[in-house]
Amino acid sequence: MAGPEADRNRHRGGATAAPPPRSRVSLRLLLRVASVACGIQFGWALQLSLLTPYVQELGIPHAWSSIIWLCGPLSGLLVQPIVGHMSDQCTSKYGRRRPFIVAGGTAIILAVIIIAHSADIGGLLGDTADNKTMAIVAFVIGFWILDVANNMTQGPCRALLADLTGNDARRTRVANAYFSLFMAIGNVLGYATGAYSGWYKVFPFSLTSSCTINCANLKSAFYIDIIFIIITTYISISAAKERPRISSQDGPQFSEDGTAQSGHIEEAFLWELFGTFRLLPGSVWVILLVTCLNWIGWFPFILFDTDWMGREIYGGEPNQGQSYSDGVRMGAFGLMMNSVVLGITSVLMEKLCRIWGSGFMWGLSNILMTICFFAMLLITFIAKNMDYGTNPPPNGIVISALIVFAILGIPLAITYSVPYALVSTRIESLGLGQGLSMGVLNLAIVVPQVIVSLGSGPWDQLFGGGNSPAFVVAALSAFAAGLIALIAIRRPRVDKSRLHH
Repeated sequence: MAGPEADRNRHRGGATAAPPPRSRVSLRLLLRVASVACGIQFGWALQLSLLTPYVQELGIPHAWSSIIWLCGPLSGLLVQPIVGHMSDQCTSKYGRRRPFIVAGGTAIILAVIIIAHSADIGGLLGDTADNKTMAIVAFVIGFWILDVANNMTQGPCRALLADLTGNDARRTRVANAYFSLFMAIGNVLGYATGAYSGWYKVFPFSLTSSCTINCANLKSAFYIDIIFIIITTYISISAAKERPRISSQDGPQFSEDGTAQSGHIEEAFLWELFGTFRLLPGSVWVILLVTCLNWIGWFPFILFDTDWMGREIYGGEPNQGQSYSDGVRMGAFGLMMNSVVLGITSVLMEKLCRIWGSGFMWGLSNILMTICFFAMLLITFIAKNMDYGTNPPPNGIVISALIVFAILGIPLAITYSVPYALVSTRIESLGLGQGLSMGVLNLAIVVPQVIVSLGSGPWDQLFGGGNSPAFVVAALSAFAAGLIALIAIRRPRVDKSRLHH
């Protein structure tokens, strides 16, 4: 079928000609733009490794700790589509995406300051050793702001990379692999920071009457996070030289070096977002289904990874002896190993997907997730049947747990990269902006997170209060996601005629 440009050429009496190819964006530029993921993920790593144990040290029961995390998916459900639409339509002289990245980074810094000082805020407002109500309130407020800010920042970052690569599937995979690589680097640095227990010595002023050593370590780690956010955000926004948007009807334009000029067809707003689902082809629906099942698998691990190490492996309880804290720090070390493997996998990602196909790699990674989650259940069973009391767990148990954490870095790298590349390339032809396309995919991520956040605590409590029941659900969901991906996600057909233009 002839396109509108061909019709215009016929009306002018000229010959139909293919549009001139857009120059490819340099890999160095993509690398710089993607670097913001390092700063964002550094904070996420601290959040994931330290905040669930910290919540329980504030006195919130384990069964309710997952409810605290509900703010993340709920804010993602609302914030990402709104920010995606607003950034697609933004006419700022600084570009579409960069103002939102800067605003999100600033909000992250504010949230981190509130979380880090929640115990001090509670102390000023009358908390006691046995009643930390105001500290909990301050923590929850900061936590909500942090999750809103993270969603506000990551969506435009992904959309900016998609703007730069256009419908070049290979460049899109490379850009998302770079983003995943920097997430891995941020994870390594963040988890290493969380695993170290002496930061309060570097920032001695962090110790206060309301903030003990564990609290001071968390506070000091977040000070470092602020520095990372500032540096990586500057590197990213200074690399992407977006031009101001001229007209709502303009398509994406680029300068000679491949940097983005704003402009997209008008997209649906939040209340029309669900209406856009009827426009999605079957291939996109399959990606959304696999993403949903995949995240039902991931979220219990993300919620309870270090808590699992502290409780099931080290046999500790929050605020009762040193075993739990030792387990949390060992869990953070395991997550650091996980991130090293994630980074290595990210480097190899584009080549693996080119050889085997993105759908096959994604399906295989979900099967690997299933094996790892069942391995965690087996390790839990063995640990519970070994009576080592208050002594440290046997080395074999700890090493086995660390190996599982490390191996999970492989499917996590694919989760952070492949779904975004698949949706970005398949949704291009629908006329939806990349900001909104990231919002559509985000719905498939946050809905299962809401389900897990609401259900995992009570579900675990129903079966005795441990983390194992949630991991059973995670393993089964990951297995279903793997089967669907292997069977239903096909490689897109290449239009060979385009290769000659």
